[in-house]
Amino acid sequence: YLLKHKHEVFENFKVFKSEVKLQLGKKFKALRSDRGGEYLSQEFKDYLSKNEIVQHLTSSYTPQQNGVSERRNRTLLDMVRSMFNLTTLPLSLWDYALESVVRILNMVPTKKGCEAYVKRDSAHKLHQRSVKCIFVGYPKETIGYYFYFPPENKVIVARYGNFLENTNEIPVESESLGSPPKLIPVR
Repeated sequence: YLLKHKHEVFENFKVFKSEVKLQLGKKFKALRSDRGGEYLSQEFKDYLSKNEIVQHLTSSYTPQQNGVSERRNRTLLDMVRSMFNLTTLPLSLWDYALESVVRILNMVPTKKGCEAYVKRDSAHKLHQRSVKCIFVGYPKETIGYYFYFPPENKVIVARYGNFLENTNEIPVESESLGSPPKLIPVR
């Protein structure tokens, strides 16, 4: 949400909370913020209390206490800056650039070790079409993803994967001094 004024925070937070509930079925448990006045109004505090949301406030002048948000903001700003460095667009279009980079970041899997189902070619119609793998990175030579398939000790290159970012990493036994995984492309 792009805001022109800080007093818009409360109304936009309520909209965001509703969207999270409707689209994801999730409930806020806590809100961490700095001590900006936009978070300290009695109306905001009452709303959080009524919705059983615990408010965590950072100490004054300590952005490091809200490290996740601060780091994400830095990443977004770096990406916007890079976009403008490559174009002749006027800086007045920063909001369009910001919305674009947010969309890009939200579409990219961010968690190495994330489980994913990857479609594999099968010689038989009744064999499973997808196998559970672990996302391990991005190939330089092609558009797609690297996935590790533990049962065969192979790294698969695939164009698509159904990422399960809300699950824990698959425990993989380390093979000390074992052979490295084989790289196999998926068509």
